[in-house]
Amino acid sequence: MTEEYEIFLGCSIPNRFNNYESSMRTVAEALDIKLLDFDGASCCGTVVLKSIDETSWLSLSGRNIALAESRGHDIVTPCNGCYGSLRDTDHVLHEHEEQRKAVNEILQELNLEYKGEARIRHFVEVLYDLRDKICEKIVRPLTGLRIAFHPGCHLLRPSTVTGFDDPELPRKVDELLELTGAVSVPWSLKLRCCGSPLLIASEEVATRILQEKMESAREANANCVVTNCPACHTQFDVQVLGMKDSEGESLELPALFVTQVLGLAMGLDPERLGLEMNRVSLEPISAILGI
Repeated sequence: MTEEYEIFLGCSIPNRFNNYESSMRTVAEALDIKLLDFDGASCCGTVVLKSIDETSWLSLSGRNIALAESRGHDIVTPCNGCYGSLRDTDHVLHEHEEQRKAVNEILQELNLEYKGEARIRHFVEVLYDLRDKICEKIVRPLTGLRIAFHPGCHLLRPSTVTGFDDPELPRKVDELLELTGAVSVPWSLKLRCCGSPLLIASEEVATRILQEKMESAREANANCVVTNCPACHTQFDVQVLGMKDSEGESLELPALFVTQVLGLAMGLDPERLGLEMNRVSLEPISAILGI
């Protein structure tokens, strides 16, 4: 049975993470997941706007949900930030009649209405439900790959809104990655924020947080970092460049998206997985990845 979703890419993925979008679309195609372009999408609203003007945040995000609903479709997004914003808005509008009424009065001017009928899912949620199908597609086991998996904050919290996995001991995406023959290693700072949101306010603090995360991944003997969040990937694949510990040792580790790892194990074309756009060299694990 073909799964069908409108794909909400958000702002950063089309502009900065073509490797994430391309690998997502390639894996979706291999698994018979139909991704429909999201006509008329705007910014998700982001938690930044929520802190400034909650009604505007609810209206902006509610408009995106109402658009998909008007076409009878569910929504899938590969972006943790968009996922958090859309799920949070859906939760508020579903639970609070007064705010739903206020937003619908605004949407009425656009001939739209929030009804709360569309499902909003992260792409890894969809993949997790297709584990059996993914197992059948694995042709190149990634034996020897030791992954420090970073889920990112908005995939898991607040758990009363996302409800995807245990916020204290998440394992679902780890299970997904281990279908490839890789090992998702336990690491002490796995659930700590990557520091990305602080890049605007204090790059020094964001860098210190990242340094501690990378030291934790190294202590766990990981040979790569994997995430499902574009903002977190910025830290692991860009901000980390040239980073060293107090002894002068490099803290760089190859950084991949979940979709790139799955795609490689499924024998998909590395070019379509966008590997050449990853900034940290993949050379240390190239033999394992088969590239």
